[in-house]
Amino acid sequence: MAEVSTKAPDPMDIALGAAVRIRRRTIGMSQEALAEQCGVSFQQIQKYENGANRISFSRLVQISRALRCRVTDLMDVFDGADKETADDLDLLTRMRTPGALELLSAYERLPPDVRSSLVNLVRTLTAQQTSDAKQVVPA
Repeated sequence: MAEVSTKAPDPMDIALGAAVRIRRRTIGMSQEALAEQCGVSFQQIQKYENGANRISFSRLVQISRALRCRVTDLMDVFDGADKETADDLDLLTRMRTPGALELLSAYERLPPDVRSSLVNLVRTLTAQQTSDAKQVVPA
C-alpha cells in the first residue's frame, strides 16, 4: 500500500509557481493557453502555480517561452540578500491568495486619496476582527 505524502510544498516551489502565475496573469494568458503551449493539462499548470508540483528545468524553459520572458525573470525572486529573498517569497506566497491580484489591480486604479481611505478601512476592520477574537465569551 502506497503512503500518501502530507508534506507541504516547498516555499521555493510556491514562490516560483506564484511568479509564473503573476507573469501569466500580467500578460492576460489563461491557464488553458499556457498549458496548451507547454503540452500539459491546465490542471498541471494549476499545480505548478500552487507549488504542489515542482517545475523541472526543461518545463520552466517551455513556460518562460510561452510567457514571453526569460527563465531568470521568473527566478528573480531568489536573487538578493537573505532578508530580501524571504520578503519576496512571502510576497509571492501572499499573492496566491484568491482575489489578491484582482484586488491589487483595482487598487492601482484608485486615486491616492481613495487608496488611503481604503487602507484605513481595512486596518480598522482587521483590528476590530482581532479585538473580537480576543474577547472572552461568558459561559
